[in-house]
Amino acid sequence: MNRINQKLQEDHKLLSIYFTAGYPDINDTEKIIVDLEKSGVDFIEIGLPFSDPLADGPTIQESSTQALKNGMTTQKLFEQLQDIRSKVRIPLIIMGYFNPMLQFGVEEFCKKCQETGIDGLIIPDLPVDVYHDEYKELFEKYGLRNIFLITPQTSNERIAFIDSVSDSFIYMVSSASVTGSTSGFGQDTKAYFKRINDLNLKNLQIVGFGIKDQETFEQATEYAKGAIIGSAFIKYLNENGTSNVGEFVENVKALT
Repeated sequence: MNRINQKLQEDHKLLSIYFTAGYPDINDTEKIIVDLEKSGVDFIEIGLPFSDPLADGPTIQESSTQALKNGMTTQKLFEQLQDIRSKVRIPLIIMGYFNPMLQFGVEEFCKKCQETGIDGLIIPDLPVDVYHDEYKELFEKYGLRNIFLITPQTSNERIAFIDSVSDSFIYMVSSASVTGSTSGFGQDTKAYFKRINDLNLKNLQIVGFGIKDQETFEQATEYAKGAIIGSAFIKYLNENGTSNVGEFVENVKALT
């Protein structure tokens, strides 16, 4: 069974942390992954830097820009991850945009993911229809779970199609905005969380965008299986470096 699916069966709320590969320094990728697992994170999203991100707010955009200046590339990421499975066991997901994957070669990218032990992909700009028609068999050939995003504006019909195509979890974006742009969840967002829960989808939901601390983690996971923290963790790295990422995690993880 894919490691993501195994993790989703565990009887507690799941915490995922996103960080940008090659940031703050180009060789920090492996250290951050190892330290996050030691800190009790349930799975990790590894951001593949791209010059024109669509869904990322200023904090993650700046980290991607710096990672690219550091010399980060798709090939470099796979080199950094070549021995990662001898050091960590939790699910690892690459989150990135489709352009670098196309440039690398989609099948070669999937093959490298399998070789390095990547469990899934989140590709915000790959439409589910295109994935279903052109890439689903390829991703499945290499054992990769492709994770799709929904927002408060996504129709129930579209959500049903995404649910039918998915086989791990659905990334439930908390608002129609970029990462790092919200501060707490209002009644409309909480009603959205409940509405999706009431659809009784076959795939569990993990909430992303706007989670930064214990309060927002609790709000996001009232109906969902877990939540993802990205911008807040990048800000922590900006201010504190990579020497003690556990300090950030323990403040949220205590409630899971």
